[in-house]
Amino acid sequence: MRAVVQRADGARVEVAGETVGEFVGEGLCVLVGVTHDDSPAKAAQMARKLWTLRVLEGEKSCSDSGAPLLVISQFTLYGDPRKGRRPTWNAAAPGEVAEPLVDEVVAQLRGLGAEVHTGRFGASMRVSLTNSGPFTVLVEI
Repeated sequence: MRAVVQRADGARVEVAGETVGEFVGEGLCVLVGVTHDDSPAKAAQMARKLWTLRVLEGEKSCSDSGAPLLVISQFTLYGDPRKGRRPTWNAAAPGEVAEPLVDEVVAQLRGLGAEVHTGRFGASMRVSLTNSGPFTVLVEI
């Protein structure tokens, strides 16, 4: 499981012109990719890492500050552009595998006390955020 984590001062995701997830103020925008050997245990581990990752202002985590997270499924994190001009998606798990695992990351975060907003799995989404710092980090479990 792989996540691109961006410290943001507000983030929003829209589907067909409708806002489906949003937070205002400091928080994390998290793009989550799932591969074939990921599991609910890895989803729980990712949730704990995201909840306690000390990347907010003052080296705080979402668990320290109560900052929200916007979690969006992103199969392209497992794209491989090394050969040719078109990436392959072989390492990305199919939707029927990935969707429940992304949902599990969200459920685990909420179980830890996090305020979590989400995109819509499989939809064409427009994500906007104000990257604070800028600060972006890759997390792999």
